Amino acid sequence: MDARVEKVPAGWRSERGEASLADVHRSIAVRNSGPGWRRAAAFAGPGYLVAVGYMDPGNWATSIAGGSKFGYTLLVVALVSNIMAIVLQSLCARLAIASGRDLAQACRDAFPRPVAYVLWFLAETAIIATDIAEVIGTAIGLNLIFGIPLELGVIITALDVFLILYLQRLGFRWVEALIITLLGVIAVCFAIQIALADPNWGQVIRGFAPTTEIVTNPEMLYLALGILGATVMPHNLYLHSGIVQTRAYGETLPEKRQALKFATIDSTVALMFALLINASILILAAATFYKTGQTEVAELGDAHKLLGPLLGVAIAPTLFGIALLCCGINSTVTATLAGQIVMEGFLKIRLAPWLRRLITRGIAIIPAAAVTIWYGDSGTARLLILTQVVLSLQLSFAVFPLVMFTADKAKMGELVAPRWLIAFAYLIAVVIAALNVKLLVDFIGVAG
Repeated sequence: MDARVEKVPAGWRSERGEASLADVHRSIAVRNSGPGWRRAAAFAGPGYLVAVGYMDPGNWATSIAGGSKFGYTLLVVALVSNIMAIVLQSLCARLAIASGRDLAQACRDAFPRPVAYVLWFLAETAIIATDIAEVIGTAIGLNLIFGIPLELGVIITALDVFLILYLQRLGFRWVEALIITLLGVIAVCFAIQIALADPNWGQVIRGFAPTTEIVTNPEMLYLALGILGATVMPHNLYLHSGIVQTRAYGETLPEKRQALKFATIDSTVALMFALLINASILILAAATFYKTGQTEVAELGDAHKLLGPLLGVAIAPTLFGIALLCCGINSTVTATLAGQIVMEGFLKIRLAPWLRRLITRGIAIIPAAAVTIWYGDSGTARLLILTQVVLSLQLSFAVFPLVMFTADKAKMGELVAPRWLIAFAYLIAVVIAALNVKLLVDFIGVAG
């Protein structure tokens, strides 16, 4: 094969068609020479957009519920989820760089149309579940900081579309800059709160060791799957395979290999940072609520109210509210981009970002508004945790196609994933599917 120009592998049924996120496709220049850190810096960004999935408000609800009820026990779930995410996101980058397709385009090309439509519907369901969590989380953040009623806050969240539209006009790097800045604010807020909470670090370390109780205890498994669904999120797989292609990395095989290397470094570092934040939420809940016997804390509003008295510092609830609001804003950006990629990739329908955003946000606002109006604060945590379990149940329908594509030499060419990586990825896919089946069996048994 000519090393100068890497042809698109011939294992696909049709031409690539229009590029993913065409308005920003290959819009960010990269270096092919110079110091390694300068070349790596050009690829830094997409991984942090993916990492936002670890910190969305739905993840807060599951981690706070898990930490308050079971202490540090579920930290191992956060760690395992992180390892799964690193593997799967590296495969997303590999698929995009090798084939020039995002995961939605690949599914449309590889499967019969009815199957592709089913996968599209499941992907849209996952994005709506994500959006419900963001609507509620952002509304709670606005309520905690500014005292805005939840019902009004839910409506206000629809306005974030204008922020996203403005940033996309400035350039994709501005979108990444906003995400990374807000992640920094979240990290500072949690660092201060963890220092104030003074957790038992010996128990924290033991929390990263696996225990069979997580599988045998249905209630613990339910929360564990919620954490898994909030971490390895279906829409993140579509998102990453699209936004990696914002880099102008070239078409030769050496350029693609370099792009894959630096894109994998970017996502791995970002996901390790996300693990730090993700674990911090659970550690904070365990060190404050579980320690003092407050084992039923699952509402974000309740957590906010209790932090001040338990930590003895008035600023703690404010830091919690600021971090939550930053998470909500971050998540709205990434869900919008994922929605664009899914709709364009599966259906070849291009909508203006503001219209796409209003459609998904409108669908999410209806159940979120209904719950907040009918139940008030008390119903939001149950809905948040439910959305995360829905995401976990949807996950297999994105993971199995991803692993199948990246294992196929005809589709991936020289960048086909090595056998050990595919074996590990299939193990992850099977574990996710098996846990979901057990969850459904347990719940059917309880209902029966």
